[in-house]
Order: sequence, then structure tokens, then C-alpha cells
Amino acid sequence: MSLEPSRRAALQTISAAALSTQTSRILGANDRINIAVIGIGGRGTSHLNQYTKIEDCHVAAVCDVNQAAQERAVALVERVRGHKPKVYTDMRQLFEDKDVNAVSIATPNHWHALSTIWACKAGKDVYIEKPVCHNVYEGRQMIAAARKYNRMVQAGTQSRSTAHKIEAMKLLEDGAIGKIYMAKGLCYKRRPSIGRKPDQPTPAGIDWSLFLGPAPMRPFNENRFKYNWHWFWDTGNGDIGNQGVHEMDVALWGLGKTVFPKSVVATGGKFVYDDDQETPNTQLASFSYGDAELVFEVRGLVSPEEGPLGHRGGNVVGNIFYGSDGYLAVDGSGYWLYKGEKRELAREGKSERSDGTMAHMENFLKAVKSRRREDLHAEVALNVIASDYCHLANISYRVGRRLQWDAARERFRNDAEADALLTRNYRAPYVVPEKV
Repeated sequence: MSLEPSRRAALQTISAAALSTQTSRILGANDRINIAVIGIGGRGTSHLNQYTKIEDCHVAAVCDVNQAAQERAVALVERVRGHKPKVYTDMRQLFEDKDVNAVSIATPNHWHALSTIWACKAGKDVYIEKPVCHNVYEGRQMIAAARKYNRMVQAGTQSRSTAHKIEAMKLLEDGAIGKIYMAKGLCYKRRPSIGRKPDQPTPAGIDWSLFLGPAPMRPFNENRFKYNWHWFWDTGNGDIGNQGVHEMDVALWGLGKTVFPKSVVATGGKFVYDDDQETPNTQLASFSYGDAELVFEVRGLVSPEEGPLGHRGGNVVGNIFYGSDGYLAVDGSGYWLYKGEKRELAREGKSERSDGTMAHMENFLKAVKSRRREDLHAEVALNVIASDYCHLANISYRVGRRLQWDAARERFRNDAEADALLTRNYRAPYVVPEKV
């Protein structure tokens, strides 16, 4: 299995010079961008709701393997913008559409890499939901495709376009809490049991083989469809790779880390529930660098937490950074900086917008026009590292031991079982290619 281009080379390209101005057609500053949304479940519908509010963006097409989702999407666009977009079931046919400049992808995780690579090869710019890849190998191939075909590829980690989080990260960079020795990511998000459901014939209007794509063929099961695909290894990455990847991205941002850790260990399990879910609902991961550490915790069960991120009740989702002079907590509603031995509140900032998705999509469309990769707030190589940390934690959890990373070989040290989980066996013809 090749993991080229290497992590170091990939990350060096984040700040590279502006790319060629070639695109499927040259866009001027005032031109309207024709966009297609692929995968129209809950998050894909959110994409449509955002793009239909942006004046210089035209929703030209929608794509989904589910006919009912297609019909809902067409009705939404027609209601808001007064036109009917083209409709596709197979994204490969959409990529042949010369009228489409860019695609916004909200498919299940196991489709993210291949759909992005195909889109880049077809000359489309890409907004891709997180995690950008389903495994470590795929992230490198996505970066290679973006570079080879000179595409703008933005990851859907909207914290990078959220004003109060940008401000909080700047405070950390400027030394507001001294030397940072630990970042902690928290994903205490309530997840009820999915229960057990039998396999059944595929419902009318759903192309189940296309839904599975790169994953193994299995009988249709309602628990493996719609949102619950997150909790199966074939298609998802558990909550650390779902909600958690947002907080992982912020943790790495605040720490200033863009390389793999020296070691990782993750423990936990699927506790309390007896259901079909494969991924853990309780997970604790620790990543060591030698001079600092990153700790990440996932919990889908009832969690009556207290502390800087738990005072509002309900879910606790955010980050805490620990420094020699204080600590800083940040979540979707704001940030709080505490200083000194008495832990006095020294500064706080509140969110101006409830969700940074609109600003993040506007940033993507700006880069589509400018053809400047550095204009992107979450260029694909930046999120590959955050996604990979989630994958490392899951690999450690699945093999049941602490893993040491060999930076020179870009493999685990003397652990063939763990190395095998850096990629997957693909179902033809849905294969992420070694040469993009």
C-alpha cells in the first residue's frame, strides 16, 4: 500500500503559491457559480439551505441514491430559488455535466475520498464534508488529486471560518496562557441506542449498491442507512470521526501540530446498549508528542459534566487548552480564558453566528473564483491531519493496544495488524486508485 505523497510534502503545499487559473470554465469576479450537491440527507439538505441563500451561487444539480431525497431537494430549490435543478442518481454522470463548476459533497464517510478524486479529475472544485477521508490512505490520495488537477478542495470543518474560534486560536498563538502542555477535545453528545433491526429487501427508489459503493456488499438494513451508517466500520468512523473531528481539528489548531504523534492509545467500548452499533459509544484517546499531549473523549451516554464547557447543560462539545499560565475553553457559543492560580476569567468572546457553515461556504466560493488555494480556510491537506488523528484513535481501539508511529516509514512500528487498518479492501469498481 502506497501512502505517497508523504505527510510532510502534503502539508508543505498548504502555503504554496497560487494555482493555475484553469477551471471547467474561467470564472470572473461577478460570475455565478453553478454548484451541485451530492448526498441529500440531513447535512446535504443543510448545504442546499445555505447555497440557495447565496446570490452568486446557482444550484444547478442534485444527486442522491434515494429517489425520495431527490424529490425533496428539487422541491426545496424550486421553492426558494424558483427553478428545478438537474437530478442525478449516479455521481459519475453528474461529473460529466460541463455546466457544473463545483460540487458540495455530504455523502456517508466511505464515499468522501472517491467522490472527491472523481470530481477533481472531472475539473470540478469540491466542498467535502468531514472527515474528509474514511481512512489514512484515502487522505493522501485526495491531496494528490487536488494538486494534480489544480482544484480548490475545502473541508467542511466550519470552525476555521468561525470568528470567535479564530480569535481564540490567535490568543493561544500569542501566548495568552503561556506554554500549552495539553489540549483536550470533548464530544459528550447524547446518542440513543439504535436497537436491532433485521435485514430486508431494498425499498423501492433506493440504489443500495451505489450507496455501499466502496464498502462490501451487504443486505439492506435500515440501521445501516440514513444517519446510523455512522456507527458501522464499513461506512462510518464512530462519533470521534463524526462530531468529534470538528473538535480534533480545533485541538490540533490550538496546539499548532501538523504531524502525527509519537504514540496513540485509545480505550473504551460500546457500553450499556445491546444493539447493532459496531463503533464505541465511549472512547478515550491520548496522543503523545513528548513535549505535550492531546486527549480526546467521546461519550454518547448521559454525561452530567461540570466545568468551563458544561455550565449550559445538555451536550458538552468543545475544547480546553491547558497552559503554564492558565487555560482556555472554547465551544460553539464562545470562549473563556482563565489566568493565574486563582483561575480568574481574563477574557471571553461570544459567537456572532450560531453556525459558521455559511461563512465557510462563502469562503469556498471565493476561492473557486480566485483560484488561490491559500484563500481556503480549511484546504483539504489541513483537514486530512485532523481526520487521520480520528483514524489513529480508532485503529488503536480496534487492535486493543498502544501504537507507536514510525514517521520515516509512515507506518506503525512493528504492527502489521494496525498497518492493515490504514486502508481498506475496496469493492470494484469503487476503488480509490493508487495513481489519481
